[in-house]
Amino acid sequence: MKPKKIDALQVCKEFEDVLAPRLGLTVIDRTVYYHLLRHTRWEGKLRVRFMIMGIGAKLRLSRAPVRNAVRRLANHGLLRIVERDYSGTLVEVRLPSEVRAARAGRAGGPGKLRDGADLDGMDFLRTEPLRQAIHAREGGLCFYCLRRIDRRSRCLDHVVPRARFGSNSYRNLVSCCIDCNVRKQELPAEDFLRQLFREGRLSQSDLSARLQALRDLAAGNLRPQVFPAAHPAMLSSPLPRGNAKGLP
Repeated sequence: MKPKKIDALQVCKEFEDVLAPRLGLTVIDRTVYYHLLRHTRWEGKLRVRFMIMGIGAKLRLSRAPVRNAVRRLANHGLLRIVERDYSGTLVEVRLPSEVRAARAGRAGGPGKLRDGADLDGMDFLRTEPLRQAIHAREGGLCFYCLRRIDRRSRCLDHVVPRARFGSNSYRNLVSCCIDCNVRKQELPAEDFLRQLFREGRLSQSDLSARLQALRDLAAGNLRPQVFPAAHPAMLSSPLPRGNAKGLP
C-alpha cells in the first residue's frame, strides 16, 4: 500500500527551520534531498532508484558534490540506501519528522553519550581524539587480519568504501594495518576476509569471528569509548587536509 499524501509545506518548514540547521546541511545537500523528496514522498512513494550522473545532469552539478551530498544525507538518516548495483542506487527517502523521531528514540540509549551527544551522528574522522577512539576500540590489532600493529603502521579503513557512500561513522570505520588497507581497497569486507582465509592468514574460527564482528559493527554493538567532557572540543577541531584513509 502506498503511503498517504504528505503536507509539503509542513515538511519544508521542519526541514529548513529545524533539521537542516541542526545537521549543518549545505545548499547542495538540501538541493539533492529536495530532488529525491520530489520524486518519492511528494508522489506517494517511499523509494527511488537513481544514478549519480543523472541527478548531477538534472541539477547541473558535477558527480563529486552529488555523491558527497548523498553520503551525508544517508549518514544523517534522511536517506536509507537499500541497494547499489549497475542500474543505480535504490534509496528510501525519509521525512524530517521521521528522522527526528528516530533520533529522539535513541535519547539516553546506547547511541548517546551522557551529555546527550549523538554518537551515531559523529564524524569519527573529524578530530584526533575521535580517530584514536577507533584505534583504541580494536585494542592494537588489525580488524581484518588480527595482526598486532604499532602506531606507525596502522590506519583507518572504511568498511563500506567512500566511493560506495560509506560514512565516517564508528559503525563503518576500523583500525587496520597498512597492508590490509592497501589490499582491500574497494572490495566488500566479507570478500576480503575470505581472501585472507584462503591465504592462510585467518583460521576458520578467526574468519567466523571476523564476519560476526562485521555484523556487530554494522549493528552499532562495537562502540568506541568517547569521553563526554571532551566532546565539544572534539567537534571544534577540523579534519586536516589530505587522504583520510591514511590518517593515524
